[in-house]
Amino acid sequence: MKILIVKLSSLGDVVHAMPAVQDIVREVSGAEVHWVVERAFAPLVECCHGVQCVVQSDLRRWRKALLSPKTRAEWVAFRETLREDEYGAIIDLQGLAKSALVSRVAQLAPGGLRFAMANPTEGSSYEVPTRWAADVAVPIEPRIHAVARSREMCARSLGYDIPAELRYGLVPSDGRFADKTDCVALIHGTSRPDKLWPEKHWVELGRKLVAQGYSIGLPHGNEVELDRSERIAGALGPRAEVWPRWPLDTLFNRLAACAGAIGVDSGLSHIAVALDLPHVQIYNFDTAWRTGPVGNPRQGAVYESPTPSLDSVWDAWLRATVPG
Repeated sequence: MKILIVKLSSLGDVVHAMPAVQDIVREVSGAEVHWVVERAFAPLVECCHGVQCVVQSDLRRWRKALLSPKTRAEWVAFRETLREDEYGAIIDLQGLAKSALVSRVAQLAPGGLRFAMANPTEGSSYEVPTRWAADVAVPIEPRIHAVARSREMCARSLGYDIPAELRYGLVPSDGRFADKTDCVALIHGTSRPDKLWPEKHWVELGRKLVAQGYSIGLPHGNEVELDRSERIAGALGPRAEVWPRWPLDTLFNRLAACAGAIGVDSGLSHIAVALDLPHVQIYNFDTAWRTGPVGNPRQGAVYESPTPSLDSVWDAWLRATVPG
């Protein structure tokens, strides 16, 4: 059976949906999983084990120029691509009007069904049209972790029990990870300024890591983050490297080679979780229960208001890197 997953964005949300795909591949005999996702995140989804076809969308860009001839032509091409296959199940894991639209455009096989969430969950966006597009509205526990939400949604839609083991299935397209290094990635960038950690803390944290023999990697996704990376690297000296702005698949492979990662609540931090790295995730808000690491002693979240102290993050890092 061909199954279409509709999870368009954002980066962290896409990562959180990957364990559901691993469950499907394990529990549904003969499942062929396709996934609709925003073009920017397609290189990562292409590295998710079990996804046999990635359908790229540009809904974010199209919304900025809905009536332009270019948008209309690209939408027609997208719709035709999406309708090349017939699906026994179409599962909307996004819960928004845009994902509902994609679900309706996709084509069902005879006897196939569209599934969507019947209700919002705490802290996650939800729009009522997602129910209108569905043949089956699946009730979900309102207070639930983002990973568990996707797993539960797929399990209830397809009729299997959620496996005990949690796997993300994130592997390079050639199946080979880069060799391990002594680098710790400091993931200081995030889409929301109120999630940032003070720059002076990053510098002091970097100095502690360098004193332990680690090198430092500083990723960035825009010019503001690049400037911050360069300032941190300048304060830390030659053991710190500002990474180039690599394509997403290259970036995750470089991250996979790291000895660990420390980061704010961001898509790249969630990739670090998926890669099973020793990892500390920094929260200024009490939302780690919904998006933070779960079930892995080498990974943890630190929450304090207005922001976690350097000592709290450092202690969490030491716990994450305890041998065994």
